[in-house]
Amino acid sequence: MANRGESLTHIALKKLRQNPLAMAAFLLIALAAFVSVFAYILATDKTKNSALQQVALKYKPIGYEQLMLKVPLEGYTSQLNFTDYFLGKIQDFEEIAITEFKFTGNEIVYQPYIGDGMHADPKSLALSHWTKEGIDATEIEKNYVYTKKFLLGTDSFGRDFYSRLLLGTRISFFVGFIAVAISLIVGITIGALGGYYRGKLDNFIMWLINVVWSIPTLLLVIAITLAIGKGFWQIFIAVGLTMWVEVARVVRGQFLSFREMEFVEAAKALGMSDLRIIFKQILPNILAPVIVISAANFAAAILIESGLSFLGIGAQPPTPSWGNIIKEHYAHIILGKQHLAILPGVLILLLVLAFNIFGNQLRDAMDIKN
Repeated sequence: MANRGESLTHIALKKLRQNPLAMAAFLLIALAAFVSVFAYILATDKTKNSALQQVALKYKPIGYEQLMLKVPLEGYTSQLNFTDYFLGKIQDFEEIAITEFKFTGNEIVYQPYIGDGMHADPKSLALSHWTKEGIDATEIEKNYVYTKKFLLGTDSFGRDFYSRLLLGTRISFFVGFIAVAISLIVGITIGALGGYYRGKLDNFIMWLINVVWSIPTLLLVIAITLAIGKGFWQIFIAVGLTMWVEVARVVRGQFLSFREMEFVEAAKALGMSDLRIIFKQILPNILAPVIVISAANFAAAILIESGLSFLGIGAQPPTPSWGNIIKEHYAHIILGKQHLAILPGVLILLLVLAFNIFGNQLRDAMDIKN
């Protein structure tokens, strides 16, 4: 009797807080959300898509350090503005890997790094490259020659692998969020109309659901992607338009049950409009199963996006996605650079597992029989 008078939401939240497995999954999801939003703040390569390439530095090991010379380009700004922290900084500088340097008159003479055991002829740059951008010559050695550490080494193009993985989190998490939002809007609307009005409209909706349900999800996503084009937002829309079916089926079934209940009859007797009955009276009472389905769809959307990116029709390079990172490096599993393919695969596994566990625990917490 202790729960008497408590709402279902309050009871469910209390059960989740007392469940270590559910809380661990939730914390992992919250961490992925945080990284998705603040990826560029956490990344060491803050250029757009973390695509700063150093071909001479390809396949460097975890924790590798290299002396770098930073050369400003026209229009260079040393400070990041507000949007750079969320969208990345447009590359306005060149970064050169070097082994040593010295100042000679109005020039800086440096030895380029071109690979271990290899030597290149010294090169020079006029100090005017810096001074014309408003940088004092005394600041060059202090701020523009530095040792850069690659926390997880570099990939096949010499890009910072740690930064690429962080930005890959953004694609995987946001595709789940936006795809689920699209599936909820479409699924709830179609399911509610069919379940409430029944008749010919319901028959047509069930026919449409069965047709879409009979098409393999991956093939349907590929077809939609080819129709609307490849790209960042296109993949979100394509995945979302294939995940509404299960939502619609559950919502329709719930509406078929609730439309016959006394409070709905009372609302009709009071002269409430159909839209108000659907969205104000019935819909709030069926949110529990919809929330559980959304958690499962989140995990499915991440897997679908990763698969499409691996096939080359998802997020397009240089935009980093865990799927296309695996595609670029899966052959290295047997070539001594296993972490380049294994790490994004493990991250996909952990995030999908977290959503599945949280969805299952949420379903159990919302079950009033427990």
